[in-house]
Amino acid sequence: MRIEFYDTTLRDGAQAAGISYSLSDKRQIFGLLSSLGVDLIEGGDPASNPKDAEFFAECASSKLVAFGSTCRRGVPACEDDGLKKLAETGAGTVCIFGKTSVRHVEEVLKATKEENLRMIADSVRFLKERVGRVIFDAEHFYDGAEEDADYALQCLKAAAEAGADTVVLCDTNGGTFPERAYALTKTAVNAIPDVKIGVHFHNDAGTAVANSLAGVRAGATHVQGTFLGFGERCGNANLSTVIADLILKGGCDRTVDLSALTRTAHAVAEISNVKLDPAMPYVGAAAFAHKAGMHSDAVIKDPRTFEHVSPEEVGNRDSILLSEVAGRSAVAKKLETLFPSLDKSSPKTKEILDMIKLMELKGYQFEGADGSFVLLAEKMMNAFEPSFELEHYCIKAVKPDGVNTAEVAIRVGGEVTSVTETGNGPVNALDKALRAALAKHFPQIDEVVLTDYKVRVVDSSAATGAMVRVLITSSDKKETWTTVGVSTDIIEASWSALTDSFEYKLTGRGRIV
Repeated sequence: MRIEFYDTTLRDGAQAAGISYSLSDKRQIFGLLSSLGVDLIEGGDPASNPKDAEFFAECASSKLVAFGSTCRRGVPACEDDGLKKLAETGAGTVCIFGKTSVRHVEEVLKATKEENLRMIADSVRFLKERVGRVIFDAEHFYDGAEEDADYALQCLKAAAEAGADTVVLCDTNGGTFPERAYALTKTAVNAIPDVKIGVHFHNDAGTAVANSLAGVRAGATHVQGTFLGFGERCGNANLSTVIADLILKGGCDRTVDLSALTRTAHAVAEISNVKLDPAMPYVGAAAFAHKAGMHSDAVIKDPRTFEHVSPEEVGNRDSILLSEVAGRSAVAKKLETLFPSLDKSSPKTKEILDMIKLMELKGYQFEGADGSFVLLAEKMMNAFEPSFELEHYCIKAVKPDGVNTAEVAIRVGGEVTSVTETGNGPVNALDKALRAALAKHFPQIDEVVLTDYKVRVVDSSAATGAMVRVLITSSDKKETWTTVGVSTDIIEASWSALTDSFEYKLTGRGRIV
């Protein structure tokens, strides 16, 4: 079965709180989705703002869709400026939305039901005479069908009879449940059998993906969504999940390069300046992560025991998380990359596992601190050779200016290097001083950037004397690693995580997966 996938990240996704795409952002995301194999990509409404107009002027592709609305109440389609601009974009496909809910027609449009039918038919007919393909988005269809099913279907038929190539049923409020999504989609499929039916669900009830799958089961062959579920309020159907579900589980034609799904998801999130949810199905960093000892052991023996699909199919990978609940198999799996000759039954494996559990009892966390685990394992295997040694560090804060000064002295070989730097906080000053001292001996340190810094109070009941955990994520643009430090002194915890971060770079061991 061939399903057509339609992405609206650049329009519906851009309506999400906190997301704003530049012209360059739109170009990049369009290129990523196009390369992935998404059939149609909505570029926005060229009649609504200069940025979208410029995007359409620059981007010529058969996948590009221009979006707009039906003509205004009381205005013939041939005189509607918005429709004229849509027709002039050069896009081969145009998608327009129109009302199918009596409540919206009468209370929002302030129109009669007959006038709304005229607006739909007139607009579709006008565009069909000027562009290759016209898609009609039946706004509020599912709510409208619950209010007045006959009228909602009249709206669909008006669009179909006027020449719409695809009629899309929209759950604009996002409150429909799968059983109703199935039943109402089936009704629409039967009502206009000669026109391709699509579905467009919002996620206000948390059912957008399930509704999309129900719509396909009911006969829809066109699915709209935003690639990562971005959208107004609670977002849209997550198209990356829908695509994987339908191809891997639903028997649909493999029209999308699933091996690039995860990479594309992370790239779109990065461009959108949004942290990708680790638990996002298929593409999240934790989608195939295993922490419980029995689970990890089973996955190592046979991945199918706790993985519903192979992570490689969607371009992801599994990972074994280390923690106090990890078993010997999990530790051995991590260690085999570092020390291939180390046997799983070796006493050293158990010794390292026991140390991890002891340190986590004190507040450490290794499941997300791969860099610190590498260094810990090397030290316990007597394979660690420190790149530098700390002579001393000192931090001074001057008020009221708030200037922080850090002095760091390190020993490399027989040479002591001391550097003083100022920063916008004690940790920033410490980072700059240590970085500057190391760079004099190790130029590759200049490649390292700190990308994330997290502080967590381990035991808040101890108030200001509580143990704190610091996680630092660093990158050299080739790989990313995280290190951890724990202490009752936040500066000491930060120092520990910082030194581990730089040592990890200098050991050159490579990341453990």
